[in-house]
Amino acid sequence: MLLRTAPLLPLLSSISLSVSLLRSISSSPWIFHRTLKTMDLPPPESTSTGPPQAAPSSPGKGSDPGLLPGETVVREGKAAILFPSANEVFYNPVQEFNRDLTCAVITEFAREVLAQRGVKVEVSGEREPVVVSLSEEQTGAEQSGAEQSGAEPEEHTGADEQTEETEETNGGEKPVEIARAGERCESGLRVLEGLAASGLRSVRFALEVPGLCSVTANDFSAKAAALIARNAQYNNVSHLVEASCKDASLLMYEKRGRKDRYDVIDLDPYGSPSPFIDAAVQAVSEGGLLCITCTDMAVMAGNSGETCYSKYGSVSIKSKFCHEMALRIILHSLDQRAGVYQRYIVPLLSVSVDFYIRVFVRVFTGQANVKNSASKQALVYNCVGCGSFHFQRMGRRTSNGKHMKYSAATGPPVGPECEHCGHRHQLGGPVWAEPIHEPSFVQRVLSSVSVTPTRFGTSRRIQGVLSMITEELEDVPLYYTVYNLSSTIHCNTPPLLQFRSALLHAGHRVSLSHACKNGIKTDAPPKVIWDIMRCWVRTGGHLTCWEEDANPQSRKKHLTRFQENPQAFWGPKARAKAGGGISTNLQDKSKKFQNKRKMTDSSELKKLPCKKFKQGTCQYGDQCCYSHDPQLLDQIKPQ
Repeated sequence: MLLRTAPLLPLLSSISLSVSLLRSISSSPWIFHRTLKTMDLPPPESTSTGPPQAAPSSPGKGSDPGLLPGETVVREGKAAILFPSANEVFYNPVQEFNRDLTCAVITEFAREVLAQRGVKVEVSGEREPVVVSLSEEQTGAEQSGAEQSGAEPEEHTGADEQTEETEETNGGEKPVEIARAGERCESGLRVLEGLAASGLRSVRFALEVPGLCSVTANDFSAKAAALIARNAQYNNVSHLVEASCKDASLLMYEKRGRKDRYDVIDLDPYGSPSPFIDAAVQAVSEGGLLCITCTDMAVMAGNSGETCYSKYGSVSIKSKFCHEMALRIILHSLDQRAGVYQRYIVPLLSVSVDFYIRVFVRVFTGQANVKNSASKQALVYNCVGCGSFHFQRMGRRTSNGKHMKYSAATGPPVGPECEHCGHRHQLGGPVWAEPIHEPSFVQRVLSSVSVTPTRFGTSRRIQGVLSMITEELEDVPLYYTVYNLSSTIHCNTPPLLQFRSALLHAGHRVSLSHACKNGIKTDAPPKVIWDIMRCWVRTGGHLTCWEEDANPQSRKKHLTRFQENPQAFWGPKARAKAGGGISTNLQDKSKKFQNKRKMTDSSELKKLPCKKFKQGTCQYGDQCCYSHDPQLLDQIKPQ
């Protein structure tokens, strides 16, 4: 027996020595971190595009549930999502920009909020720390000084962090807690995704946003909730992501207590978010973040003004500035519902891209500030002839020393007919008439994305859109379009830069709009704009004035501001079926059931079923141009 175990003694002694060494190292977290770094072990969070590997460290976490028949793996960002081939759970790859932007916004929001709680947010890949407390002038001066000296930005290592924490500990201050993506932070943010579907957004939050305490991924569908749990396990984030199967409104109503509220609530419904707004403004914490998406642009852009009023309390009108007006309509609805509970909103970022709009607002409580809500809303008078618009504030606010006096507004700002073309005005609103962005916050998000361009798949587009937003006139609502001004007086369209130069030469401010490629925001009155157009016509299409500031920096740098659709039929997808099953492709359905009158070949019409024959009212018999085939007739849905 001794002869058999003698060769194993050196091996056993080495194993016992390694175990004792690991126990001693684990008692000191900084030594453990530096030891792992010297051993060149792979990081715990992989950024590869392959499927995540199972972590055998803890039972029930990180184990691979495996793919069910018909399932595929959808990869976006750092997440790999199990997705059923049948349309049981909604997923739209078009909104990757939406999810990337949301991760960037929540990261900066967490950096700002957690700094007050003594937590430092650390983003992997950031070479330069984004300091929140410094002003833009100081940050710009430091960066210019570093560029002039030719010094490279310093990278913070574990030794630097250890020195900082040691100094604070020796000085008697509380050590700074480091929050990293993928790790649970006890003092971190509590996030709710009310309509999670496959859970892709929640999993990406857990993998890419640092400083999170928990992420609740809720969906009313039981199949979606089960898929969320499997996706959390597949991506090794079960310690952060919690699957929930409840009605989103009821779940938020249950969390109205001060200690139960969420720090971040994300709502991305299929259609209108109006049924969830009332619960959302109550369930978000003090100073919390609301992320709202609206995809019912047909309603908010003026096609159904009465429907828009029933959902958002505002009448939409058909106009060239409809996309920005849609942003102001949803902000008005949020502020109106928040005011019922003595709360008010502060918009951080509002974007209109592709086929939807997205707003990020903070919600605060304060009765004195709620009184200002009436003066922040306005009605819109839009001329149906020339497109000139005017605003009528809903309330009036005047400062009286230390006190604020509130009174009714006086109006209207226009006469019965337009002074420029003589046409009538149409009335829309009320809409949010205050700034829809916070420039300092947008600049911080832009700086963070620019420092780590490989962090998101749509980083180039995020930089382009945010750069345009930082250049917008924040105190000028809505915009004009040059081609609409030209079509009104039936003339050639002036070049965009020449028209901007004319406005600048006249002493007015002007900027572009991220919501429209040819949109122009200016504080010039309509009279000045039409004077410039008359001058353009009289001179035969020549405006001699030229200003250097007419071409914005985002245009000079050729940033991706208005991205072309990468593929055909780029837009909203079909709604997920409650019972599952593969839904008919939208474009195939469009080709089959639309444009029937344009078919001149009778053989093509024979491929379509005859509805009157199924109802028993067809009088043409065999001479009918449509088919009486029973198999085709079964495709007709009952009325």
